[in-house]
Amino acid sequence: MNHRSSTPDVALLHRWDPRLRIIALLLLAFAFSSITDLRAVPAMAALTLFFHTISGIPVRRLWYKLRFPSLLIIMLAVLLPFAGGSTPLFNLGPLTITREGLESALLITIRFYAILILAICFLGSTPILQTIRAFQALGLPGIMADIALLMVRYLEVLSKDLQRMRRSMQVRGYQGRNCSWKTIRTTALLTGNLLLRSYERADGVYRAMRVRGYGHGTHPRVGFSATITDKAALAAVTVMAMGLTWLG
Repeated sequence: MNHRSSTPDVALLHRWDPRLRIIALLLLAFAFSSITDLRAVPAMAALTLFFHTISGIPVRRLWYKLRFPSLLIIMLAVLLPFAGGSTPLFNLGPLTITREGLESALLITIRFYAILILAICFLGSTPILQTIRAFQALGLPGIMADIALLMVRYLEVLSKDLQRMRRSMQVRGYQGRNCSWKTIRTTALLTGNLLLRSYERADGVYRAMRVRGYGHGTHPRVGFSATITDKAALAAVTVMAMGLTWLG
């Protein structure tokens, strides 16, 4: 049975064999990370825009997934222009912005967003179970695949536990927005309680799986079938990645 949906509304990128899609993503991510010349940025941006277009992911959804990682990269981009270099551009009080620092900040920011957008486009609309099976078909050990599946399953459970505990604390007068030692202490107790619950749940799940014979069987092979079009697309992406690495 073919793993891909036969419905016509599936985006072009997500009709691709999941295994080859993961390989293509790794190739492009490696090529993007190897770029050290700003003259290669337009080609990288064009490839990112192309794959986003054929992924069918709305811009609003893309921005929603980028908003939290953006906090870290923006902080880094603000600090890097002052970090070093021998060619000063202008001064901001006692600080000097250098050309080398500014170029480094631009390169790191653009590469970060390009790789992250590619990851969202390649994997964002694929069910997590299918993605893990594709990794397993590429050689991921079975125990790591099981850990990933359990993590995905119980992160939602932990999120509901956290919401329930916060709600019960708010009923008792807890105000999480106030910055005080009492609030910090209560938040630390809440976090510790949640970690303790997660450990107890993980231990219970492991014992239940061992009782049912986990670890004594073999993991079933996941069947994927790559078409000629899938293989041709991977070959084209390989050529793109090699060309971009040479250009960068």
